[in-house]
Amino acid sequence: MLKVLITGPESSGKTQLAQTLARRFHCPWVPEFARTYLHALEKDYEEEDLLKILNGQLRLQQQYPKTPLLFCDTGPEVIYLWSKVKFGHVDPFIEASLRKYYYELTLLCSPDLDWEPDPLREAPRQADRDFHFEEYEQLLKNLGRPYLVINGQGEQRAVAAVSAVERLLNTVTKNKVSQ
Repeated sequence: MLKVLITGPESSGKTQLAQTLARRFHCPWVPEFARTYLHALEKDYEEEDLLKILNGQLRLQQQYPKTPLLFCDTGPEVIYLWSKVKFGHVDPFIEASLRKYYYELTLLCSPDLDWEPDPLREAPRQADRDFHFEEYEQLLKNLGRPYLVINGQGEQRAVAAVSAVERLLNTVTKNKVSQ
């Protein structure tokens, strides 16, 4: 299975992009577990909730073992950065998960879209979103993960993402043929 991670700061179009790609490639997408968890929590989240959210996200991703292509709306990197920014440190399990779970491609969504208010979002200022974007990009570089920045408005954003996934699929197909 090829897993494509879609990540980035709040209100950067991750969910919409995951849904668009899933429709385009006729395959499933894994929603962001944090939304379901936090809506049901009925109180402010605490640091230990991040471990529950991470485990829930990973469990959702593992529900698709026979799918050839899977789009993941966030992964361990979100919990890692969320923990670092919100609580000033990262639990060792979160750090280990960040290194353990691999995605063949990461689409890093730029915060160049208009802010959309949402009660679960915490960083409405553009400067904060830009800072978080830089943190995501630096983390991906430090991990040596293949990624592509997705920016632009509307169809331009989707076209760039579709093109990146098609390149991934073509590379995998060429590698299989040459073996």
